[in-house]
Amino acid sequence: MHSSLTLSQYVKKRNGVPLGASHSMRNMLSRSLGAKSFAVFWHYWNPIWGYYLSRNVMRPLNTFLPASFATFITFVVSGALHDLAVSLVKWNAVVFFTPWFGVMGLVVIGSSKIGISYGHFAWYIRASINVSIIVVSLCLTYFVKNIYA
Repeated sequence: MHSSLTLSQYVKKRNGVPLGASHSMRNMLSRSLGAKSFAVFWHYWNPIWGYYLSRNVMRPLNTFLPASFATFITFVVSGALHDLAVSLVKWNAVVFFTPWFGVMGLVVIGSSKIGISYGHFAWYIRASINVSIIVVSLCLTYFVKNIYA
């Protein structure tokens, strides 16, 4: 992301429509779910959150860490912020999103490194693959968490 992009410009670039436009959510879901890889899924998913993670976590880390490690830490930070939000609502410490997002970060890094792309499949198959990766990583995290709980 170029440093001069505003949030509005960033969202328009990701969604194809301006921030708050009537089809913004539909475009975000369509583009992310139908992405040609899991890394591209995250490129389109929640552009507002992505904008702030990119500016405040990923880009600063990229200045002194390898991109793959900066990506992993960005996923972990995002998970930790989700855990913090849930913990504040429940008024009880929750640690679930951090490892789950860490697993998804590893999938993004690994699949990018080996060049996995399913862009030649129809949209609904790409969407099924992306959702399946999320569900499998969720189940794996839940299973491992319960083993060590």
